[in-house]
Amino acid sequence: MLPFKNIQENKGFFYFCTLTFLSFFINQYYGYKGILPIDSFLIFNSGYDFLNGHYPFKDYWTIKEPFIDFLQAIFFKIFGVSWFAYVLHASFFNFLITASTYYILRLFKLSIEISFFYSLCVAILTYPTAGTPFSDHHTLILCIISIYLFIISLKKNNNLLWIFIPFLLGLSFLSKQAPTAYVILMISILSIIYTLYKKKYIIFYYSVISSVFFLIIFFLLLFLSNIKFEDFFTQYILFPKSLGSTRLDWVFPLEFQRIVLRFKIHYISIAFLILILFKEILRKKKIIKIEDVLILISLIFSCFIFIFHQLMTINAIFIYCLIPIFCAFSQIYSNIYYKLKYINHFLIVLTLFSTFYYFINYVNNRTFMDLKNVDFNNAVDGNKIDKKLKGIKWITIFYPDKPDEEIKNVNYAIEILKKDKVNKMIITDYQFISVFLGEYDQSVTRFWYDFHGYPSKENKYFPYWKNFVIEKISKNNIKNIYFLKLLHGEENPLKNIFGNCYSKKDYSKVFYKIDLKNCMIK
Repeated sequence: MLPFKNIQENKGFFYFCTLTFLSFFINQYYGYKGILPIDSFLIFNSGYDFLNGHYPFKDYWTIKEPFIDFLQAIFFKIFGVSWFAYVLHASFFNFLITASTYYILRLFKLSIEISFFYSLCVAILTYPTAGTPFSDHHTLILCIISIYLFIISLKKNNNLLWIFIPFLLGLSFLSKQAPTAYVILMISILSIIYTLYKKKYIIFYYSVISSVFFLIIFFLLLFLSNIKFEDFFTQYILFPKSLGSTRLDWVFPLEFQRIVLRFKIHYISIAFLILILFKEILRKKKIIKIEDVLILISLIFSCFIFIFHQLMTINAIFIYCLIPIFCAFSQIYSNIYYKLKYINHFLIVLTLFSTFYYFINYVNNRTFMDLKNVDFNNAVDGNKIDKKLKGIKWITIFYPDKPDEEIKNVNYAIEILKKDKVNKMIITDYQFISVFLGEYDQSVTRFWYDFHGYPSKENKYFPYWKNFVIEKISKNNIKNIYFLKLLHGEENPLKNIFGNCYSKKDYSKVFYKIDLKNCMIK
């Protein structure tokens, strides 16, 4: 038995190392393929700002991902400010979800080969859709790992794991509020049920202690960064909450095509979990444990939560990576309660073909980056802008046939900006420009996207936003404001604040400067 055990351990180590390499490699590759400026450069710029002492909520308006900005600053600090370090951040999280999936599947006694298969599919479909750090992907991964910890704590009766769950969910919330808030609610309810049923009140104590510890650290960081809690609360909680009813319009009316058929593979992947749950609950002679009931409920409701969140987001679909995870757990519980090989074969085939299909149609052709119908043969090397972008296959939806023209526009803007030595604000989706200039862009918001990124004139928080903008311009003594288009989510930035009081100077069709000296700014 001992030699066999050693062989299994060596095989397991080999598969883990292979997953580690592939999870990094595949995302590193796709992180260099194609660009969507508003998304591709967002965290690149804010991570650089964080590294140089410019913080969210205080120095610029933001409604999401301060934790991701902080992490990116760490990656830049360790590996230097480069596109490699930027993509490596995303690749590391792709590794985290891949490795944690492999670990939990092995914990539930799936074979090494099958665990490797499902985990590899997760690596293919998770972060490579975006390639670069993105709030939806980070939040999804942190939520899934939190659910894994919840499941493992039930499976192994490990009380200490309850310490980590609130902390991890807190980091997820600071990556993006939704779907984290829904996952927090789900885990909290299921945890209370388990605590009361088992009378294991120590779980409650561990969770409360962890939550309090996280809040202490959070408020300490706000204090040390000189960030007012009012600014955090308004920007990160109140304003996004004011958009909630509007986002619900994207969910309703409930259309069969959009709600059911669009996510049919997700529903199929949890169908066996639903069947097992109801069949075992309704069985007269109950053999299912409370732990398994709560695990099944957490998996099923997780699927619904992530689908609901996907329907409420303005981004392309990014939750295909859940299919291998739900199929894997369906196979696990099918083995426990049915032991029917044809079910396992069906789940494996479903995962294989869906992974292949979504990889070809969503990952490889960069659908998440709006590049589905773009000819990548037209792409040019990013080093035509700066050596830090070397290796990028530069092509965007704005100049799909003439990427050289786009690069020419960017380089021209950079040359003009270099000559202007006064305090200036740069408004653009090409947010790497200030990084390569080695200066702060003085932008009053992390990204320019009217209505979704900051309040429109109709929103009740518009006066707060207007005061925030005027205060930053006045405090930083901004003389000139430069605009480089195309801006993906905004036609006329700042016009709803200043109207037509400013003068304008055009440098090209996409690059211009405004002067606010005729505007009343106190």
